[in-house]
Amino acid sequence: MNFTVDKNGFYGSFGGAYIPEMLFPNVEELKEKYLNIMHEESFIEEYNNLLKDYVGRPTPLYFAKRLSEHFKANIYLKREDLCHTGAHKINNTLGQILLAKRLGKRRIIAETGAGQHGVATATVCALLGFDCIVYMGEIDMERQKPNVERMKMLGAKVVPATSGSKTLKDATNEAIRDWINNPADTHYIIGSVVGPHPYPDMVARFQAIISKEIRAQLKEKTGSENPDYVIACVGGGSNAAGAFYHYLNEAKVKLVAVEAAGMGIDSGYSAATTFLGKPGVLHGSKTLLMQTEDGQIVEAHSISAGLDYPGIGPIHSHLFETGRAEFLAITDKEAFKSAVLLSKLEGIIPALESSHAIASLAKLNLKPSDTVVVNLSGRGDKDLMTYITRKEEFLKD
Repeated sequence: MNFTVDKNGFYGSFGGAYIPEMLFPNVEELKEKYLNIMHEESFIEEYNNLLKDYVGRPTPLYFAKRLSEHFKANIYLKREDLCHTGAHKINNTLGQILLAKRLGKRRIIAETGAGQHGVATATVCALLGFDCIVYMGEIDMERQKPNVERMKMLGAKVVPATSGSKTLKDATNEAIRDWINNPADTHYIIGSVVGPHPYPDMVARFQAIISKEIRAQLKEKTGSENPDYVIACVGGGSNAAGAFYHYLNEAKVKLVAVEAAGMGIDSGYSAATTFLGKPGVLHGSKTLLMQTEDGQIVEAHSISAGLDYPGIGPIHSHLFETGRAEFLAITDKEAFKSAVLLSKLEGIIPALESSHAIASLAKLNLKPSDTVVVNLSGRGDKDLMTYITRKEEFLKD
């Protein structure tokens, strides 16, 4: 079975490019040129040099000894939290801005939920001298204030999205409106494996550096490139796509995607798309979405702003439909407790997004001989106010 994109931009029955007519030239130009540009020798050299010297790659693959003892398995953490800007997001923003430069674009727009993609976009725009506008839900701006200030300090204009749930979905809507109004000089850096083709494939390719490094590092540490499990959290799903990419056709490697159950899958305050969603079109592609019977999008909820999205990328919908990946759902409380657990056992404070992946370890039937890789997609500095203000609520029992 094929788990990568076909020539029309589909993963099985999911994907495609459902776009307004005004965006057709932009998306077509990107579709025609992105693979050729990504394979240019000068692009590869510039991208790889910046990944090494600016982003800080390769990131470590760390054997978490005390966490392994706790869960009685051999657990490795892929430390994407140690990337420059604090998350895996910069792998993609760096690649896309180099691509935008070759397309002759000078103005960059982006959407962000937790702020990590916004910070990564603002960072690479500062690095290369591009104008940068970041759309962010008004509620997310409030709960991720440090990242808002970081974006502004880097020279970006942060525009609040005040419609709907005032979170990531609405920020994406605003960014798409901007792109429709400014098609000629603007490149839209989408931060996850969502949006019209070729974005899901392009973002997955830029994030595939994660699984490429895991294979080499695991070979060095254990003698085998393949673990028993690769685990990653999923909102849109960029870090999971990167962690899974080079294992998609390794049938013996179990892929585990962890969604946000929020206050409970059936509570009405959840972002567990594979449990609650059905096929539909959002932000330019066909995928699984949380929606009402008449197709209206259901607002998502998660304590982590980066997972607060009512859909998942089409590649993940395909992995779910085919059974190639197992999907689990973790509540706000379980994620919060796992963040504290990792902090106390390993001295690593994770992003709330990543703590969902850590929490899933308790739901797997792990054996002492199992080798498990958890993609630690981001660090917890940005969530410190949430950790401070909600610890009584989540740690009282």
